[in-house]
Amino acid sequence: MLSLLYQDDFIIAVNKPAGMAVHRSKMVGNADEFLVDVLREQVGGTVYLAHRLDRATSGVLLIARSSEVAAAIGEQFMGRDVHKQYLTVVRGWPEPGEGLIDYPLPGSRQTGPRRDARTSYRRLDTTEQPIALGRYEQQRYALVLAEPETGRFRQIRKHLAHIHHPVIGDCQHGRSDHNRLYKQYFHCHRMLLHALRLQLRHPVSDEPLCIEAPLDPAFASVLERFGWSVPQLG
Repeated sequence: MLSLLYQDDFIIAVNKPAGMAVHRSKMVGNADEFLVDVLREQVGGTVYLAHRLDRATSGVLLIARSSEVAAAIGEQFMGRDVHKQYLTVVRGWPEPGEGLIDYPLPGSRQTGPRRDARTSYRRLDTTEQPIALGRYEQQRYALVLAEPETGRFRQIRKHLAHIHHPVIGDCQHGRSDHNRLYKQYFHCHRMLLHALRLQLRHPVSDEPLCIEAPLDPAFASVLERFGWSVPQLG
């Protein structure tokens, strides 16, 4: 059963599990189940995706109960009126404080012109682990809060890889050696990218909404091991 973070007559917010495909598509391929099908059975009635998350990403996912509400939420996303915060663990230590990655990205099919894409990020904490890998006896990792200003395909993953701090567990854009290290030493078999918070206006009442999704045990155990904590709003 899916964990519901918010529900009323117009919208539902789900804490999407890592590894669960949101809907059928050519990019997903074979999957045992899809989130929209599971949710439809769970809540009854028709559901409409208001936005999407990668299969490997967990966290806040918005679902509308009508196509009209889905379109209204989509307008907020298109107008960049939705504030999104993602929590991630990356290889290496980005520069202290805050940064901005302004790097155009292609569409989901990797063809056509690149479109503007910007991600603000903040280094929250760091760790150095005494594990030998390659040329180094110590391995450095950082906890990062990423706030995408645009919504391009795999934007956060591609942007962090672009600045040489790829997301741990990212098979497409990350480092396979560090991904294996996390499986071996930290028993973590998921990509460490989580849609932590969404702030938007309710599409019907226009009231402000802030929806937060707790971490799953696998992600939370990594933070606990390194002595890190989830950042508070603000």
